[in-house]
Amino acid sequence: MPKVALTTLGCKVNQVETEIMEGLFRNRGYEIVDFSEPADFYIINTCSVTHLGERKSRQLIRRANRLNDNAIIAVTGCYAQIASDEISKIEGVRVVIGTKQRDKIVDLVEKAAREDGLFNEVNDVMHMHEFEDIPLYGTPHRTRAFLKIQDGCCNFCSYCIIPYTRGPIRSRKLESIKTAVDQLVEENFHEIVFTGIHLGAYGRDFKGENISLSDAVEICLANENLKRLRLGSLESIEISPRLLELVKTHKRFTKHLHLPLQAGSDEILKAMNRHYTTEEFARLIESIRREVPDIAISTDIIVGFPGETDELFQKSLEFAKSMGFMKMHVFPYSKRAGTPAAKMTNQIDEAVKKQRVHLMQKMAEQSATEFYQRFLGRELEVLFEQEQEQDGYMEGLTSNYIRVYIKNDRVITSGDIRLVKLVKLFKDGILGELI
Repeated sequence: MPKVALTTLGCKVNQVETEIMEGLFRNRGYEIVDFSEPADFYIINTCSVTHLGERKSRQLIRRANRLNDNAIIAVTGCYAQIASDEISKIEGVRVVIGTKQRDKIVDLVEKAAREDGLFNEVNDVMHMHEFEDIPLYGTPHRTRAFLKIQDGCCNFCSYCIIPYTRGPIRSRKLESIKTAVDQLVEENFHEIVFTGIHLGAYGRDFKGENISLSDAVEICLANENLKRLRLGSLESIEISPRLLELVKTHKRFTKHLHLPLQAGSDEILKAMNRHYTTEEFARLIESIRREVPDIAISTDIIVGFPGETDELFQKSLEFAKSMGFMKMHVFPYSKRAGTPAAKMTNQIDEAVKKQRVHLMQKMAEQSATEFYQRFLGRELEVLFEQEQEQDGYMEGLTSNYIRVYIKNDRVITSGDIRLVKLVKLFKDGILGELI
C-alpha cells in the first residue's frame, strides 16, 4: 500500500482542504502517515498570507525531500497559486496545482510516479466561478468538524494577497451543505464550524436567488441531531439583522462571532481599504451585545501598517481595549508583493512593529482575562474535545468559546456535552467542576 503524508500551513480553510485531499487518497487505498515519516508521496498545502508562511512552505518542501529524495512532492495552496514557477524550481517538486483542481490530486501524483517531468497545473483562478465541491471521503478524528461552504474574496484590502490567490466569490449549493451536514452528524460530530475565505459573502454569487449566509445557517440547524453550529470569521458589515436574530434565538447556534477589526483608527482603516469606520464598528458591537449579552466577540488586528504613527497606534490600542474582545489575534503588517500596501512609501521599521505587537498582545491578554472573570461561578454547557495526557485534564469549549478544563475522572469522553460550573482562571481558559 503506497504511503502519503499531508501537511498544512495557514488558515482553517486550508486545513479543511487538506482533510478533503486526505480523504481522496484514503478512498483510493493509500495509507496516510505522519509528515515526519518516510512516504512515497508528500502533499504540502501552502500559505501566502505572510512572508513567514511562504518561508515555512519552502522549508516543508525541503524537509520532505530530505525524508525521501525519491518521493513525489506535490505543492498546492495559495503560495503555489501565485508563485508556481518559483516552487517548481525547488528540488523534489513534481506537481504544483494552486487553489483549484484539488479533486485531481491523486491522479496527478500517480501520473508523476509513472512519467518523468514536472506537472505544473496552475492556471488563472480569477476565471473560476463554480465552488469546487469535492466529495467528503471520511472525516477527521475530532469532535468539531469544519465545513467549507465558500471560497474566493472580492474585498481587495490593500494589504492582502488572498483575492489574487483564491479568485472571485464561489458558494456551495444549499443542497450540498445539507448533504455534508447530514453526513457529519451521522458520523457523530456534535459541532460544525462553517468556514470560508469570505464567509459573509456566501450566496452573493447566486444571482437572482436572494440566498445569504442565514439560509446556510438555517439549513444546517434544520438537522435537529446537530448539537452546535459555529461560524468562522465574518466581516462586521455583513452581520445582517436576520443573522443576528438567528444567533439570539437558536440555542444550538453558538454565541460567538469572530469579527476582524484590523485597525482601530479611521485613517489606517481607510488606507487598508476596509469599508467601515471605528464608530460603525463600535455601534455594531454595542447592538450585538444588547441582543446577545453573553456573546463572545473575537477579532484580528494588524499593527505597523504603512503610515501608522505612534499616535495612530495609540488610538488603535485604546479603541481595541474599549471593545472588550474575548480574544485577539495580533499580527505585524507583512509586506506582500503585488498589493497596494507594498508600494506605500511610509513603511514601519520591524523593531517598531515588534514593540507594538507586544503592547497590543499584553492588552489583549488583559481583555481576555476580564471577559473570563465575568463567567466565574456560572454554569455553562461544555463540549469536551480531548484529554491532555500529560496532566489528566479534559478540555472543551462553551458556546461562547471559553476553553474549560476539568480534572478527568474517566466519566467524560471526547464528544460529551456536560453542564460545568466555572470555578477559576486556569491556563488559557477556566477550570471547571461537573454539575
